[in-house]
Order: sequence, then structure tokens, then C-alpha cells
Amino acid sequence: MSAGRGELKALLLLFLRLGVSAFGGPAAHIAMMEDEVVRRRQWLTSDEFLALIGATNLIPGPNSTEMAMHIGRDRAGWRGLLVAGTAFILPAALMTGTLAWVYVHYGSLPAGAAVLYGVKAVVVAVVVQALFRLGPAAAKTLPLRLLGVLATVGAALGVNELLILALAGAAAVALERRPTLSALFAVGPLATGLTPVALATSAATPFHLVGLFLVFAKIGAVLFGSGYVLLAFLRSDLVDRLHWLTEAQLLDAVAAGQVTPGPVFTTATFIGYLLGRTPGAVVATVGIFLPAFFFVALSGVLLPVLRRSSRFRAFLDGVNVASLALMAVVAVQLARAAIVDMLTAALAVGSAVLLLRFKVNSTWLVVGGALAGIFAMALR
Repeated sequence: MSAGRGELKALLLLFLRLGVSAFGGPAAHIAMMEDEVVRRRQWLTSDEFLALIGATNLIPGPNSTEMAMHIGRDRAGWRGLLVAGTAFILPAALMTGTLAWVYVHYGSLPAGAAVLYGVKAVVVAVVVQALFRLGPAAAKTLPLRLLGVLATVGAALGVNELLILALAGAAAVALERRPTLSALFAVGPLATGLTPVALATSAATPFHLVGLFLVFAKIGAVLFGSGYVLLAFLRSDLVDRLHWLTEAQLLDAVAAGQVTPGPVFTTATFIGYLLGRTPGAVVATVGIFLPAFFFVALSGVLLPVLRRSSRFRAFLDGVNVASLALMAVVAVQLARAAIVDMLTAALAVGSAVLLLRFKVNSTWLVVGGALAGIFAMALR
């Protein structure tokens, strides 16, 4: 599709706004995108949005950033892909880079606990809203509903996310070819993991920008899973193998990525600045996000061809329902971490009511949650 100037401007403004307000990790980011592009702007139907979630979960990299790219490509072609992806990444990268500057000059991070205290409770409600809206479209048959239950159980037991998606897709294909419920048990609670293993070296490797780029490009090209998996990759490469960071510096970098809105992969920006100041921040950020642009562009070419296959459509049905199962488990994990007292419980329940009953824009609820957190902390 040819990209009109108005379409590109709309994408730019939307994803810049989401880039400065989307707290809570990929599941929350995707929920906010669904609210904006399906319910409010009607750029996509629920089925089309679910198909993009399924396509995103099939490729490595930061899921919510890749969703932004997919939406941009669907709306305005390759220019839309570049605009939406860059607009979503840039605010978080600038904020994380600013935190890195403060960290280098003053030795610690400014407190972000007050903001996160209020925002995380709102984020739980945002994810729940997305599950309510997308669930009926994904779990449209009894076998798919049962498949979603099994995928949820597997995710709750710690089964690797990629394995769950692959097995759910395979089970859906098997059901499409031979509709018996026995195919569903392919996604039982298997124990597996893709945690990287690193061999420790005896001495630190000299730092250089090319090596920094290669480390983050490799991570961006192979990483599936949550921010905890990102932490494992970073620790393996930067602490154990190269000795460029200490454990404490790595944890501070991950905290900086979490306390800022937008993709948590901007942790790379913090680490890059820590190691190589502004050039290092740019190199690390480009390195970790560049593979995502490539994978989304490639999937945009292949997916229309593959969707003509009934087996591939069945595979995507399985991936879609498993993706929502993963989101449901994330929602429970977020709720455990976020709802810690009566105020956060009230914020979560109140936000859910405002979202589901009164259709309030989730961005304003996130802002309200941040202000409530700051005010509550100030009174203590």
C-alpha cells in the first residue's frame, strides 16, 4: 500500500504518544495498541489484530515493538513500518539514555518507585481489557478454547514461550486435518528452556563499539520471551563472558529499562551509554532493534502468501489462542507484583471498570496511575 502523508503523520503521533505512556511490558503495550487501533481508530478488526499478534510471536525480538511495526506496515507499507517502529522506540531510548547520563554522573538512578507503584496497577486492568476484547475472536471453537486452557497451564508451569506457541500451532493443524480432541494434548506441561549458557573467561575482553553492536544484534536476532530472558542473555554475554559490566550495573540497567515506558529492550541504550557514552548508546540501541525491522519486513512479504494455505491459517489460529494464554499468565504475574495494598487494588479495579464499562482511553489511566503513585508516596 502506498503511504500517504496523513497516514504517516497519524502513525507518528500515535506511536510517539504510546512511546511515552506505554508502561508495563509487552502484554500491556499490545493491549494499549489494541485499544487504539481496533476500538478507537478501527484501523484493524479484532481478527486482523490477532493475526498480527500471532505473526509477531513467531519471530524473535521485542514483541510490542514488532507489533508497532506490523501495524505501521499494514497501514502505510514499508514507510509506515519504519515510522511506527522508530516512533515507538525513540522516546524510551531518549529517556533511558537520560537515566544513563544521570547514573554515570551521580552514581545512582533517580527514584522511579512512586511512578511504578501507581502505573503497574493500571497496567493490570489494561491487559485484562485486551483479553476480554480479543478472547472471543481467538477462542472461537471448543477445541481452540481447550487449547488455550492447556497453553495457559503450560505457561503457568514455566514451559518455554516459543515451545508453547509452536505446539499450539501444530495441535491446531492436527485438529484441522483430523478434528479429535486427542491432538490438544500436544501442548501438555513439558519442561524445557532456552536459557543461554556462557563459558566464563578469565580476563575482561577489551571494549570496542563493533563488539558492542554484535552482542546486541545477536540478542535482538535470537531472543524470544520476557524481560527475564533478556536479563539472562545480557548477564551471559556482558558479565560472564566479556566482563564489561558488573552484576550491580546490569541490574541497574534492567531497572532503567523497566522504569521508563516503551520497550524494555532500551536497556541496551543504558548499557551502551555506560560502556561507550553517546556513541555506545546509539550503537547498542541500533544493534538490538535492527533485527526486528528486518524480521517484520520479511514476514510482511511471506505472510500474505502463507495465509492462502488452510494449514497455515489453522497454525495461526493455534498461535493466536496460545498468545492470549501467555498474556493471561503475564496478567496474573503483574497482578501479584502490582496489587500490594488497598490503594493499588482500588486503582486496578477502578481502571478495569473505566476501561470495560466507560471505554476510557488507557493512556489517561496510565497518567492518572502515575500521579496517584507519586501523591501516595509523598504522603508516606
